[in-house]
Amino acid sequence: MTALRWPERELVDVPAERVWYEPVKPLVTEAPGGHEGRPLDLADVHGRRVVETRLMGKVAVREENAAAALEVMSRFAVDPRLLAHLPPTMAPTATSRVEGYLEHPAEAFAQYAKDGVAKVVCEEKHMGSRAVALVCRDAEVARERFGVPGATGVLHTRTGRPFFDDAAVTEEILQRLRSAVSAAGLWEELGTDWLLLDAELLPWSLKASGLLRSQYAAVGASSGAALPAALRALEAASGRGVEVAGLAERQRERAADAAAFTEAYRRYCWTTDGLDGVRLAPFQILAVQGRSLAAVPHDEQLARLDRLVEHDPTGLLRATARLVVDTGDEASVRAGVDWWLELTGAGGEGMVVKPLQALARDGKGRLVQPGVKVRGREYLRIIYGPEYTRPDNLQRLRQRFLGHKRSLALREYALGLEALARLADGEPLWRVHEAVFAVLALESEPVDPRL
Repeated sequence: MTALRWPERELVDVPAERVWYEPVKPLVTEAPGGHEGRPLDLADVHGRRVVETRLMGKVAVREENAAAALEVMSRFAVDPRLLAHLPPTMAPTATSRVEGYLEHPAEAFAQYAKDGVAKVVCEEKHMGSRAVALVCRDAEVARERFGVPGATGVLHTRTGRPFFDDAAVTEEILQRLRSAVSAAGLWEELGTDWLLLDAELLPWSLKASGLLRSQYAAVGASSGAALPAALRALEAASGRGVEVAGLAERQRERAADAAAFTEAYRRYCWTTDGLDGVRLAPFQILAVQGRSLAAVPHDEQLARLDRLVEHDPTGLLRATARLVVDTGDEASVRAGVDWWLELTGAGGEGMVVKPLQALARDGKGRLVQPGVKVRGREYLRIIYGPEYTRPDNLQRLRQRFLGHKRSLALREYALGLEALARLADGEPLWRVHEAVFAVLALESEPVDPRL
């Protein structure tokens, strides 16, 4: 053996007295996944990958996208044994030609009707942050099924990161969910000891406070400081007989747009203290022991989740408002449009339109979008800027290209359902993780973040 002599800093060879411990090969024997098959391996996700899915066949992952995902997974993500699903991105509805609107429900209903989807469900779009919750009945279930001692589940973001830095806060949310599941009788009804839920965690400011301060609040503050001063100067000039009426009117319009922008983002922010003020809106049960529930019709899903909300005495859980629309009935479509107008007029972000039967294909057997978002006129002011509703700006924005976003949404959806199917079938962790990792890798494909 080699030793370092100190303080001389000399390397010397010293014969070993005997072999005290035989080297272990491989070095790590209890890597994630070892309890139910071989451990996770870098080769499972490194380089260009092709993942076989049941819904879309082969989905390719580029090497550079896999590298970006590996950085996130290895440094920031939750324990991979508890990371069974990442939700897909969602495409917006086709660009609207209705005067004053960039997005409008009419296009969503028309597209689904064209795809042969007779009924859709319109779900309130909660303005929060996407959250996936794995809730186990107790710590023993988490250890036996997922191989993670000491955990009772997990709450993570759509990129696999822990939602809260404080493990105690996460556990409190899981405990409230667990109690509601028990009180609603869902363990017995679904024949399971664990649930995987797709949800939205509110308020938006809970996770996006940095974005609010650096981007949205900065725009509101600067416009609030500059525009009133400009108006005062123009009024003074007008008082001196200078012709500035047209310019002053434009500045008033700009000030009104800026005020509407500030009001828009403030609607989705409120103060929280611990879990006081925090709300979790579950809208789909993704999987249970031995079954993927991703293809269960949305009305059945939401009926179960309504019961979950009703059996939560803490006020953490929030129901999702919805309306079923017949895409072939003019009166029903009109009612859907009116519902959206009412929802967004009251300050809501908008709605998500989904095939009622969840998993749908068009007349040619192609997978149709699992959901499209239709965002409200004022909410889009946050996304595209205070003055986006000006006719010239709207005209420019109507040229936006949605093809890549739609393709990305479908590929991620197919991969997400593949991960759930593999989980339900009891396949090894590396097989489930292969599909989950691919969803995260696709997220690094370049696409307009405003879509």
